[in-house]
Amino acid sequence: MTLEQKIGQFFFPAVFINDTEENIQATEKMIREHHIGGLTFFHSRASAATNYESKKPIVYNDDSYKRLKTLIIRYQKAATTPLLMSIDAEWGLAMRVEKTPQYPYAITLGALPKSKAHLAFEVGRQIGLDLKSAGIQYNLAPLADINNNPNNPVIGYRSFGEDKDKVALFAVEYLKGMNSVGVLGCLKHFPGHGNTNVDSHLGLPILQESLDELLENELYPFIEGIKANVDSIMIGHLAVPALNDGKNTSATLSKPIIETLLRKKLGYKGLIISDALNMHSVSKLYTTKGQLEWEAFNAGNDVLCFAENVPEGIQAIMHHATPERIEESYNCILACKQKAGLFDSEPVVANQFDFEATSDLNKKIAQNSITTIKDTANYQSVLDASEKNSLGLLTIYKESDTPFSKTLNKHFSTQKFSIKATEKVPNNDFSKKITTLDTIIIALFVPKAKPMQNFEIEDAVLNLLSELFETKKCVLYLFGNPYALQVIPKLQLANGIVQAYQDFEEFQETAATLLATNTATIGSLPVVIQNI
Repeated sequence: MTLEQKIGQFFFPAVFINDTEENIQATEKMIREHHIGGLTFFHSRASAATNYESKKPIVYNDDSYKRLKTLIIRYQKAATTPLLMSIDAEWGLAMRVEKTPQYPYAITLGALPKSKAHLAFEVGRQIGLDLKSAGIQYNLAPLADINNNPNNPVIGYRSFGEDKDKVALFAVEYLKGMNSVGVLGCLKHFPGHGNTNVDSHLGLPILQESLDELLENELYPFIEGIKANVDSIMIGHLAVPALNDGKNTSATLSKPIIETLLRKKLGYKGLIISDALNMHSVSKLYTTKGQLEWEAFNAGNDVLCFAENVPEGIQAIMHHATPERIEESYNCILACKQKAGLFDSEPVVANQFDFEATSDLNKKIAQNSITTIKDTANYQSVLDASEKNSLGLLTIYKESDTPFSKTLNKHFSTQKFSIKATEKVPNNDFSKKITTLDTIIIALFVPKAKPMQNFEIEDAVLNLLSELFETKKCVLYLFGNPYALQVIPKLQLANGIVQAYQDFEEFQETAATLLATNTATIGSLPVVIQNI
């Protein structure tokens, strides 16, 4: 390769599974002309995180997986050097692709006992197999961020929690699982995005911790990952003035953070990849095309993710970088491609998805992660009310006929009600019949995993919950992000609170079975919830 072609290997532009033929052909041309090193797949342009303000509707496509496989074949054919295909698949391909296996969020895995860390390994392994079936060798996951800020708008449920030891243990197990089937992993977002309250897609978060404080907490999972020979580390778009001569410069553009801290002090020798360079915390800094790409490379990144100015960026690096630095980054990328088997004469391709294996794994995780937060004789209260025909089951944001309700109704006699997002609450039917009920099991299916606008739980629903907690014996089952508990008023008045994390069928059935059989749960909250 020429020096210019080697520089092309540093660029991993974004590509969109559901894109136009015109854009696909433009990508093929870019691959041929600029010898880029890899691609990062997203579902569609409308779904890219920084594009949400355009308010373009996301058009779902049940054929996305088939399109993904077809595109990967097309793009590899356009490349003279095999492309390293990457994607964000933190909880599986389902994070980006419809009709593919989905695994629990990291926060759910964080509820597992440490003795069940092998389940995080299995999640990594299964996700790795799913990615290989599509032709992807590089998962931009997992997070090593310690989520110790309940108001974090972008990390939250994507983190294993706020216990640094558990975050480190589970992140490394997840990585080892992927590596066991030949898929590369990535710890993100260095030096730690957990204790922030700004979404770096849209603005620049600032961490005020000192180096000693970071070494004690935020950096710990990354240090453990380095000991475990993590394939790559992603630099986050966040400022840490204490590490950067007091400046509010994004870590992605900071030599002191990447070269001095990560490379020299922590001794990391693997691949360093930037967070997406289209994110507004950095993308709006420079008006000259190519300057951002050069600044990110100059700071110490080997791979420029979601680079939007490929030809200009290549020329900027050609003009400014030393041949020695270019060779160093090129060799890092080459080593990853070799490890991923891209130069093998007969690349190993995984079989099609094993949905049964996914379901079995999700069930094991449900059995070991569901968490009882408050238990005022939950089982006996429900049983007594069932025998007196005064037990209600209120399902919020789903139809009443869920796997949770079906399983409960095999054991208890309930009067079922549901409140869906489009309804006014309380509805007349529920208001009339509630007077005869003594105890109510409330199954709240949280609409969104992110905390904006109270997880999109409507005020009318929150007011209803408050009223029910004050007037009835209530056992709340929350299927969703546990931080949603913090927005529920009068929660301390609930007789029982069970955190079930996911709305998967396996979690619903397991939650109901544990109640019906009066079996103790063994999960623990991975984060502190303020109002319980």
